[in-house]
Amino acid sequence: MIEVLRQTIMVTGFVFVMMLVIEYVNVLTSGAWGHRLARNRWGQYLFAASLGVVPGCLGAFAVVAMYSHRLLSLGAVVAAMIATSGDEQFVMLALVPRQALLIFAVCFALGIAVGALVDALGGKRFAAGTLCCDGLEIHENERARRPLFDLGGIRARWRDCSAARGILATVLVLFLAGVIAGQVEPAEWNWVRVTLATASAVALFIVATVPDHFLEEHLWRHVAKRHLPSIFFWTLGALAAIHLLIERAGLDIAGSTQGARWIILAVACLVGLIPQSGPHLVFVTLYARGEIPFSVLLASSIVQDGHGMLPMLAQSRRAFFIVKGIAFAAGIAVGAAALAMGR
Repeated sequence: MIEVLRQTIMVTGFVFVMMLVIEYVNVLTSGAWGHRLARNRWGQYLFAASLGVVPGCLGAFAVVAMYSHRLLSLGAVVAAMIATSGDEQFVMLALVPRQALLIFAVCFALGIAVGALVDALGGKRFAAGTLCCDGLEIHENERARRPLFDLGGIRARWRDCSAARGILATVLVLFLAGVIAGQVEPAEWNWVRVTLATASAVALFIVATVPDHFLEEHLWRHVAKRHLPSIFFWTLGALAAIHLLIERAGLDIAGSTQGARWIILAVACLVGLIPQSGPHLVFVTLYARGEIPFSVLLASSIVQDGHGMLPMLAQSRRAFFIVKGIAFAAGIAVGAAALAMGR
């Protein structure tokens, strides 16, 4: 359970940091970047799928953070989650690099196509009323004053430090220290750990320098009080349940793959519904050993998104199941087509 807690802190910490940065950039640009992104639908799909296809879960977390603030459509989230396969992408690159690159390319293109189709068929209707957040806000007194350039009063603000600033700064310092010390996943220095450390340092700079109004209204009341607790507890609960089901109850995923190829395909897609990095590794290793066909690994990769959808549980359970269901249908369809062609 210590590992579950470490994963929960990593997921919650990165999503929290991303939300801080998104709020900051939104007010800094008077909302212009968000409006441009919202208007360019195909740009959304390309942007979200590009974040998703990067190995690991950080890109998917960033997509969920932007969706929760209504910067990205439901179709863009679908594009990202089909494009990503979580941390298993690193293992695929190590074991079957040529096939991994092909799978990444297929998932990237498929994600964009399915994401566009979802929005065209009613993405707004599916997402309506599902979010706990009404979007990013800009108050009138912030339109003429950009917080990045309001650095003259830093000493005064810290001399009369508010409780909100002190708490946020302390939490970020502890999170950054945990990342640097290897107490927060990942334990080894790689691009994921560097990204976590860099993003945390940027968030700490924001908390340390922004005016009191911006910090109180946007960072404290909106992000910290409204989003942070639900993200933490939903992520902790989901990871703990998965741990008890797979690790403690002894769910035999590998044993369930012994049988006909069509049954294996169905099992792979069902396992892909689990919002966890790990179960998908069974199919990666089985394919590397030549025991399952390429179509099964492809279908599993389409459905699987690692930890990417965990923060969505805190934002919208309905959207979580919609995205998972769409990815499952896409995985089954593409995997069945590939299997029928003998791949």
